[in-house]
Amino acid sequence: MTPTSDDLAVNPAVNPTVNPAVDPAAPTAALPTPGPAPGRRVTGRDGPRADAQAKVTGAAVYGTDIRRSGMLHAKVLRSPHPHARIRAVDTAAARRLDGVTAVLTGADVRHLKPYGTLVKDQPVVAVDTVRHVGDIVAAVAAVDERTAFAALDLIRVDYEILPAVLDVEAALAPDAPQVFPDPPHGIVPRYGRGASGALRTDPNVAYEFRYRTGPAAVWDECDHVFTDTFRFSRMNHMHLEPFVTVAEATDEEIEVWTATQTPFPLRRELSWIFGLPENRIRVHVPLLGGGFGAKSGPKADPIAIRLSQLSGGRPVRFCMTTEEVFLTLSQHAATLVVTSGVKADGTFVARRSSVLLDGGAYAEASPVVCEKAGYRMHGAYRWRHVDSVCRAVVTNTVPAGAFRGFGGTQATWAGERQIDLIAERLGIDPIELRRRNLVHRGEEVVPGELPMDCDLAGGLRLVADAIGYGRGRPAGRGAGIGIGVKDGGGLNKPAQARVKVSTDGDVFLHCGLIEMGQGGQSAMAQIVAEVLRCPRERIAYAGIDTDHTPFDQGTNASSGIAVTGRAVHRAADRLRHDVLRWAGEQLGRDPDGLELADWTVVDDDGGRHPLPAMIMSTFGGRGYEFTADGFYKVHNSHLAPLGAPCVFWEVGVAGAEVEVDPETGRVTVLRLVVSGDAGTVINEIGCRGQAEGAAVFGLAQSLFEELRYEDGRPLNAEPLLYRVPLAEDVPRDFRSVIQEQGHGAGPFGAKGMGEGCILPIAPAIAQAIANAVGAQLTQLPMTPERVHRAIGRARGRTAGR
Repeated sequence: MTPTSDDLAVNPAVNPTVNPAVDPAAPTAALPTPGPAPGRRVTGRDGPRADAQAKVTGAAVYGTDIRRSGMLHAKVLRSPHPHARIRAVDTAAARRLDGVTAVLTGADVRHLKPYGTLVKDQPVVAVDTVRHVGDIVAAVAAVDERTAFAALDLIRVDYEILPAVLDVEAALAPDAPQVFPDPPHGIVPRYGRGASGALRTDPNVAYEFRYRTGPAAVWDECDHVFTDTFRFSRMNHMHLEPFVTVAEATDEEIEVWTATQTPFPLRRELSWIFGLPENRIRVHVPLLGGGFGAKSGPKADPIAIRLSQLSGGRPVRFCMTTEEVFLTLSQHAATLVVTSGVKADGTFVARRSSVLLDGGAYAEASPVVCEKAGYRMHGAYRWRHVDSVCRAVVTNTVPAGAFRGFGGTQATWAGERQIDLIAERLGIDPIELRRRNLVHRGEEVVPGELPMDCDLAGGLRLVADAIGYGRGRPAGRGAGIGIGVKDGGGLNKPAQARVKVSTDGDVFLHCGLIEMGQGGQSAMAQIVAEVLRCPRERIAYAGIDTDHTPFDQGTNASSGIAVTGRAVHRAADRLRHDVLRWAGEQLGRDPDGLELADWTVVDDDGGRHPLPAMIMSTFGGRGYEFTADGFYKVHNSHLAPLGAPCVFWEVGVAGAEVEVDPETGRVTVLRLVVSGDAGTVINEIGCRGQAEGAAVFGLAQSLFEELRYEDGRPLNAEPLLYRVPLAEDVPRDFRSVIQEQGHGAGPFGAKGMGEGCILPIAPAIAQAIANAVGAQLTQLPMTPERVHRAIGRARGRTAGR
């Protein structure tokens, strides 16, 4: 049924300002609509973002804007070969060039430790061996960029070419060359029930993760067992701001201004690399011009720091070009083999999967992506048995790391695609097959994990209605639906926060959430404003400085609102209680009968007592500042597969209507509807931005983006050649439906929104293509060439019947 205005008024799960009236969809009539949210409506949720004016006027300060007195500029020389031994590096001419203060080669970093997440294998610059095109061989610091570039031209490198492994199949071959003949240092975390990890299970495997639960004997109960192979493309993050760091460093102290999502983990990693205690390392983070997972861990930092040390402590700025960013980090390409056993009526029984991630030349964040890709293969469904293994394979290509929804994008593409293939084989409507097997709210997803906190079937219904699923369409047009879930909030992610209020009621908020375009700082300020009942304009967000900012594990895993937000909420709530207790003592009243409103205490008789006068009369002069801290972390549990249950389940549902030209294979997305469960909306425009931005990422993955290699060399690693969606590629009918089911772990029932809506886009578009022309796609991106070939295969199958 199409929602009426009265339905919308009583059902906060549908936002009428975001999604107008939608079409009926008869095949999904049995699906329930999510009920009213048990949370609350946050004051000022539809207000502007706190950073809007600064960004629109150009006053906002990003990492690329940082300047220090006497600052030098760094440039790097990169390898033209995918795999080679460095026989000699001649830097004499470069060192003699006027204006050059330092030249850095492998000889200058042998005493420094390699770095990476869990597996430590990446040197500051290449030592003896280069392992991918773009690997850094030397670096120069000079008085300006022109001089630095000129110095690079004077450096001569003698290479001995080595055989390379350029994809996962070649890397796993029995006679494959070893990218790392000597095993790098690495650790395996302590996992919970059913999960395990291992280092170097093959000479070219950096990390392996396995998850198994439920009795394997249930395979004998399956009426059908299907095995399919899926391929997932490598993408660049395409953040507009490049990797950039300004460093002032000596052998005793390091200070950096850097573009990072994880200032405290970065501090810890720099401590590891340079052998300094963390209290000798200071990290400042200005606004970020996008990150999407790429700006986690060291990028430009070690080069800038070491050149500063070699330049007598003068500040050094290393700002990469966009082309260099392509040679620094990517998303993981993947090959996924999925075997699923089902009953004749479509009931899911067991799923087994093997995932190979192309991790590139260095481990970077591959181990944690490996965990998530393997762990998330169960998807949104109940399976009695799950057996997943994921391996991060080392190849002589650009390193791969965290990318929006990491691991979940790969797992959802394969898992959802196979469900559509199973539906076709069994003759069951794809949405009906999903409905029968979706995990219900409150139901255990996997043993030891947080129960599902969302009405998945209701969200599926919303999108099916919005896309007009099941109605008749002209030839060449079709519709598809996809659903994705991921454990949200971060593994063992702690966050601290501090709220301070001056005598006059001006609020200072200190927390480690990084503002990188998502509106997180606005949301944090709104939480404080809601608790203290004051205008958001009175709240100032303190700059990120690891010497003064409370600890935070990082802005990732959609954890800002649910984890850092909880710490902020607790700090604000504690401050409110402290103020009211103090005021009660001054007024001789029970604090339980007092309220705080815009820095005025209101008693139960309606009397109003402005705090500034009370504070100054007690403390004298300008008075006193109230301060309170907050902390949040989900409890560890050996029963949870990853060592702690997730904070919330992040959900994305997508519906797509496409038109396919059977003669060329060109796909035009006519309509795209995406929906995520925000729990409770803190900032409406922020939620929409996260949902719609993630959806465009998914559109890019579906049809356009792919970093292509030939003979170990990237073919399109520059903006003019790398195809991203243009404005004209975004469907004219593009809508987001923000659900507010109110069951999140964050303040007021909120949940994270940053990644869920990227997950289902590619499967939804693939099924829409199949619905339109009968062609089933199993490889991304779904380019016209691939679609055309799939149409030919579909016609061949039809002709052979």
